[in-house]
Amino acid sequence: MTLTFQDLGLSSSLMESISKMGFEEPSPIQAQTIPLGLQNKDVIGQAQTGTGKTAAFGIPLIEKIDVKDNNIQAVVVAPTRELAIQVSEELYKIGYHKRSRVLPIYGGQDINRQIRSLKKNPHIIVGTPGRLLDHINRKTMRLNGVHTIVLDEADEMLNMGFIEDIESILSNVPDDRQTLLFSATMPDPIRRIAEKFMNDPELVKVKAKEMTVPNISQYYLETHERKKFDVLTRLLDIQSPELAIVFGRTKRRVDELSEALTLRGYTAEGIHGDLTQAKRMSTLRKFKEGTIEVLVATDVAARGLDISGVTHVYNFDVPQDPESYVHRIGRTGRAGKTGMAMTFVTPRELDIVKNIERTTKRNMERMKAPTVDEAIESQQQMTVEKIRSIVESDNLSFYKRTAEELLEEFDAQVVVAAAIKFMTKEPNSVEVKLTEEAPAYSKSKNKGRSSSNRRKGDFNRRDGQKSRSSYGSRERSSKSSSQGNNKRRYSNSK
Repeated sequence: MTLTFQDLGLSSSLMESISKMGFEEPSPIQAQTIPLGLQNKDVIGQAQTGTGKTAAFGIPLIEKIDVKDNNIQAVVVAPTRELAIQVSEELYKIGYHKRSRVLPIYGGQDINRQIRSLKKNPHIIVGTPGRLLDHINRKTMRLNGVHTIVLDEADEMLNMGFIEDIESILSNVPDDRQTLLFSATMPDPIRRIAEKFMNDPELVKVKAKEMTVPNISQYYLETHERKKFDVLTRLLDIQSPELAIVFGRTKRRVDELSEALTLRGYTAEGIHGDLTQAKRMSTLRKFKEGTIEVLVATDVAARGLDISGVTHVYNFDVPQDPESYVHRIGRTGRAGKTGMAMTFVTPRELDIVKNIERTTKRNMERMKAPTVDEAIESQQQMTVEKIRSIVESDNLSFYKRTAEELLEEFDAQVVVAAAIKFMTKEPNSVEVKLTEEAPAYSKSKNKGRSSSNRRKGDFNRRDGQKSRSSYGSRERSSKSSSQGNNKRRYSNSK
């Protein structure tokens, strides 16, 4: 028997919101987590983005909110600005008919404006670790009334150097709270947090086969680093995606790729941690609206993106681990729709593909890199289809006289060929220069690395950074650099 939301005994105001959002039956993570959340039990949820975990913790969280109580009653900690915004939007929708007040707070936003918003008595705060600590230390946010705290994507916060911040935040919340922790993986530091700050937590685990969306066709293309960009543009020409995301490993890569795509005639923009929050939000808005067709992004900048209609994902740089891979390809194939994911792999990176396949229990199909002739042929075929649709519309009377004049002067085959040539977008051969990236290496083959190199690899994975200190928050840049790297831990994700 299939479990429905009605079976969970939710209030009428929540059921009204859930119905309005189009939810019909709970996902596996929701079906297991919501009843535990309603029973006020601590929960460890092991699940990827895209499995519905926001509603899994959001529904019981909002059900317990007392709208007559003006204290902050719940806090959600998220690793990045984008995820904080997305989660707050989802919680707003879930709590709309209950009239619960949700406030997102993150770095890059005017802190004085946030202080004014905090004085309006929000019930739920969704924030990034650094900015939450800022408000706690300034005493502009009091958490003595909090009954629920959620740590979302805890492993990402660990990778980004937030583990001490999380412990500080948890220490400022009442001990008799409910704690819900969600993480794709469970490394030792996350386990220690669970042991120290959680009370006999229940484990809810979504199996790997549920993590990879079955609606996504997965491919890999073996190609050399210097040939990857031409392969990408030929795929774009052949596949003609409605909305596509291209993932690069570093911020430099994202900048160079978005500029190179623009030079080749594609409408593309990039997002990464060095951009201002306003610029990032503007780019995402244009992508959602379809003004730009290709979004180029780093893993961290794209963390938590929930954009409907993404048809293709291109992993220009192979992801460092299976978790990042699942996160990336999960940007497409959402809401029951199909999607395609293509991963570019250099010969030295084939082991990473095998590692991803072992972990996800899904094989990637090998795809042959398309040739220039195949790209031109595909564009011609699209032009022919356009001409056919115009002919079938039978709205050509205004143009027939001009056509007759052309046919009197030239052979019919020559005229049609010229029309096809004129309408066909031939591959652009403008020369572009990309800085070569060193190949990634499978983590399973690097167990012998020194701890310092291992740490550096972790920080590189999150957004192409060299070290924690180079990942400092823009909002603190006006302060003296003598405050030290420990102060500059607050990342662009705030």
